[in-house]
Amino acid sequence: MTVKIFDTPEVQDFLNTVAGFDQQGGNERGKQILHRLLSDLYRLIDDYDVTPEEFWNAVSLLNALGHGTQFGLLAPGLGFDHYLDMRMDAEDEARGLAGGTPRTIEGPLYVAGAPEVQGRGRMDDGRDSDGETMWLTGQVRDTDGNPVAGARVEVWHANSKGGYSFFDPTQSEYNLRRSIITDSEGRYAVRSIIPSGYGCPPDSPTQQVLDLLGRHGQRPAHIHYFISAPGYKHLTTQINLAGDPYTFDDFAYATREELVVPANRIEDRDEIARRELDGPFSEVTFDIELAKTDDPELQHRHKRPRAKEDEQDQASQLAGTAKV
Repeated sequence: MTVKIFDTPEVQDFLNTVAGFDQQGGNERGKQILHRLLSDLYRLIDDYDVTPEEFWNAVSLLNALGHGTQFGLLAPGLGFDHYLDMRMDAEDEARGLAGGTPRTIEGPLYVAGAPEVQGRGRMDDGRDSDGETMWLTGQVRDTDGNPVAGARVEVWHANSKGGYSFFDPTQSEYNLRRSIITDSEGRYAVRSIIPSGYGCPPDSPTQQVLDLLGRHGQRPAHIHYFISAPGYKHLTTQINLAGDPYTFDDFAYATREELVVPANRIEDRDEIARRELDGPFSEVTFDIELAKTDDPELQHRHKRPRAKEDEQDQASQLAGTAKV
């Protein structure tokens, strides 16, 4: 038998009590948000006649996600990261800050403190025998086309097996992670390897949720960026490499047309010698446009738990335990 009790005075009074509205202490914004969240969930239980078995199975799944610190992996798969980007895009447009290279999701795998190089350097440790040499280069400019010298370009990506250093204990510290300071012409260039795409662990609670939705958990080959400079809006973005089978079918919804970049194969001996390489390589060129802003808050990345971001912050450190 299906019953409906959500709109009864007893349930509404109960919701107010659970949310702490009858208590003096606590955080008022927290109470309002939790009240809304619980209200929506209670109504969902009513509308879909959720059984106790279904409810406790969901609790078990949430426990498994928490145990594996996989909420940061599931969040983009459920579109939360992209939705937040959509909201920030709308806020930028309202501020008159539209323009420049588009943002896209950060993901959960950034690690603070990567080695800094001036202008150019090398990202890989040379130990990935399956990795194809990549020359990653570009120029940082403002929206008027002027080069931005001294911009900080933070780059991180996976190895040839789809693993990220720090989260993958087989890799050396900060492998495939660098913080590059652009030269006088706003240019940066690093030697690295072509990253591989990857998928959610097949036996993970994240994949269990995706299976329920009939969806895959695959990401295309991609490269993450933070770009910042005084007087410019901080940019969080990533590029997807053209030709990957999942470039336009990314489970994390990070693909944007403007951020799909080809990897051009170079076999010319003179070019190989000019880059001081020992064989053919693929060149990936990603130029970046930054929008100007006087707002200091917009010149820095937003706060969130990130591995090694704050050694005193337990939430930051827990970000580094994700099993991906």
